Amino acid sequence: MKKTLLASAVLGCLMATSAQAATVVGFKIGGDYWRADTSGTFSDKGQPQQGFDYSSSAQGSYWIAVEHPLPFIPNLKIRENSLDQKGSLTNADFSFNGHDFTGNVTSYTDLSNTDFVLYYELLDNDILSLDLGAAYKLMNGSLRVQDAGHPEEKDVDSGIVMGYASTHVSMPGLGLFGFADLMLGVNESNVHDYAIGLGWEFDGVAVDTRVRVGYREFAFDVNNFSGISADTKFDGYFAGVEIDF
Repeated sequence: MKKTLLASAVLGCLMATSAQAATVVGFKIGGDYWRADTSGTFSDKGQPQQGFDYSSSAQGSYWIAVEHPLPFIPNLKIRENSLDQKGSLTNADFSFNGHDFTGNVTSYTDLSNTDFVLYYELLDNDILSLDLGAAYKLMNGSLRVQDAGHPEEKDVDSGIVMGYASTHVSMPGLGLFGFADLMLGVNESNVHDYAIGLGWEFDGVAVDTRVRVGYREFAFDVNNFSGISADTKFDGYFAGVEIDF
């Protein structure tokens, strides 16, 4: 009888702990479709930067965030950003990765990256939220140039330490909100990634859904990063959705 009561007590405690954990630990998942224009230049370190003609194309981001009430321990957000674009240049005359390119060439600019963000919720109420923290943007792309028969490629695979800030301003009762997210480079001060926009929140029993639209800009201005120099920008309008549960 005592064993049965003890087992029941332990099971009850575990169920209560699980229920409490479910209410205090939150998860956010989301994704954005980004119609971005690409512009800018790149080259080997120390060489004159070359400009290419780009067109608009679809880019995307998706993320997951974990938030909890534990003091002094930051929340975590991981965001994957897919950024690649094809460009062209006529009457080229330059060297890249030890090869001389002339005439018509094609470039492939891939600045895809992953953001690892640690942040604290300084404000979190029905009207205003404010998150501050730090991020590490790990680049996992490449720069490629090719002519009719010879491609040359360099990996862009170093990381950037960045400051992070995010704010969310709501209009109670309407579901409408404005937001702004900013990442600013520390060891690469001319790199930034920001987004501003509006959204609508739909409250549910188990999950809340947010629909977002806005403008985003990622600027990658570096002098010696993975052996390359670049001044490239992706910018344009996006639409996305985030689920909070």
